[in-house]
Amino acid sequence: MNETAGHVFSIAADNPPVVGCTVSRPVWEAGSNGLSYFSLGAGTDISAELYGYHRLELVVAGEEALMTGAVTATVNTGQAVVTPTDVPVGVRAEKDTVYVELSLEKGTTVNSVIKPGEAFTLKDLIPYQDGRIVNMDLAHNDSMKFVLMSFDAGIGLSEHAAPGDALVFALDGEAIITYEGVENTVRAGQTFKFDGGGRHAVRANKRFKMALLVTLA
Repeated sequence: MNETAGHVFSIAADNPPVVGCTVSRPVWEAGSNGLSYFSLGAGTDISAELYGYHRLELVVAGEEALMTGAVTATVNTGQAVVTPTDVPVGVRAEKDTVYVELSLEKGTTVNSVIKPGEAFTLKDLIPYQDGRIVNMDLAHNDSMKFVLMSFDAGIGLSEHAAPGDALVFALDGEAIITYEGVENTVRAGQTFKFDGGGRHAVRANKRFKMALLVTLA
């Protein structure tokens, strides 16, 4: 995965839009699965194309218009959308916009709470529960797993390691991520990477929600 492990970063700040241009940056690929960052200058668009697999697009700055035929879904900062398959889908940005695109190979299991073409807010899909950690599997296949997690304040995960590289997308609240013995404060809107096998622990200072992408191949 083309990110550096062990430090907090901002996808939006690290991938500023260029006036009049669309820019894409590949981060990870495994077969038909992939993760890329897209930066669209105000007034730019990506022409409609057909895909035989879903793509999950998470807007981290700005506002995306997902165009599917005569239907347009507006996706705001902090919201996501899963593209439908086998129909032309285009993207337009009326303002500077940055989004993360996770390509999901054909046959990926996608949680039924997600309706393709409809915008949703990731942090609103999963509740908090007193004294508990709550998990929701959003999508998985042989090469990746994308899940949501919520932590009540003071709750955490003891030190462990993932089988592959992983990205944490902080969605709400604040947590301490200890990675290879170093503590890092992660807040909503920030991102953190673990290398495969990297020792890490998570503890919520306040109630905390995150999305987690774990690569398995």
